[in-house]
Amino acid sequence: MKNTSPLNTEPFIHIKPKKGLQLINFRELKQYRDLLYFLVARNIKVKYKQTVLGGLWAVIQPFFMMIVFTLFFGKLAKIPSDGIPYPIFNYSAMVAWTYFAQAINQSGNSIVGESNLISKVYFPRIIIPFAFVLSGLMDFFIAFFVLILMMLYFHIYPTFMVLSVPFLIILMIMASSGAGMVLAALNAKYRDIRYTIPFLVQFWMFATPIVYPASMIPEKYRLIYALNPMTGVIEGFRSVLLNTVPFPSDMIIISFLVSLVLFILGLFYFKQVERFFADVI
Repeated sequence: MKNTSPLNTEPFIHIKPKKGLQLINFRELKQYRDLLYFLVARNIKVKYKQTVLGGLWAVIQPFFMMIVFTLFFGKLAKIPSDGIPYPIFNYSAMVAWTYFAQAINQSGNSIVGESNLISKVYFPRIIIPFAFVLSGLMDFFIAFFVLILMMLYFHIYPTFMVLSVPFLIILMIMASSGAGMVLAALNAKYRDIRYTIPFLVQFWMFATPIVYPASMIPEKYRLIYALNPMTGVIEGFRSVLLNTVPFPSDMIIISFLVSLVLFILGLFYFKQVERFFADVI
C-alpha cells in the first residue's frame, strides 16, 4: 500500500561532504545570494547608522592622511611625485589603499565577529568575508569621486587607458579577498591574529608606493617589488588617471599573478578549516 502520509511530501535537504577539491561551489553561492546581499547592505547601514557625517567618513580618512603625508613627505622630506602635485599623487594611492586596508581588517575579523550566526545555521561560510570586502566598495567609490574632483582642480585629464580602471579594481578586490580569507581563518583558530592585523597592514603600507613613487626603487628590483600586489594596483591607478608614468604592464602582470595565487591559496585554506569554525569560535 502506498503511504499517503503528509510527512512523505515534506521537502528536506541533504547536507553532504564535498567530494574532491572544490574551492567555490557556485551553485550553492547562487542559492544563498540573498544572504550575501543582506550582509553587504547590513554592513553599509551599520557603518553609517547614527553618524553625523555619514558617507563623508569615506573621504575623511584618506583626505586627512593625504594632508599629513603632504606636509611631512612632500614638503619636509621633498619626496618626488612623478611631476604632479604631491597632494593628488598621494591621495590617488590612499583611495585604493584605504579600501584595501579596511577590507583586510574587517574580513580578517569577520568570522569571529559573526560567531553567533555561524553556530546557529548552515550557509557557505565564505560569504562572510566576501560581504565585508564588497561592502567596502561603497567607501571606495565615494573617495574615488573626490579624486575625480581633484583631477579637475589640478587640470589633470586621463587618456583612453582609463578603461583599464575596472580591471585594477578587480585586482584590488582579489588581493584583499585572498588576504582577508587567510586572516579570517587564522583568526578563528588563533585569537592573537587580530592583534597582528593592524601591524601587518601598517607594515604593508610602507612597503607599497603610497608616500613615494615606485620609480624610487632601483630598476633591477622593481619586478621583485611588484610581488606586492598593491604595487601594480596603485601604480596602475596613477598611470591611467594622472599620466605619471607609462602604463606599468610588467608590474601589473606580476601583481595580477600574485593576487590570483593569493586568492586561490586563501580559498583553499579557508575551505580546509571552515568545517571547524563552529567548534573553535
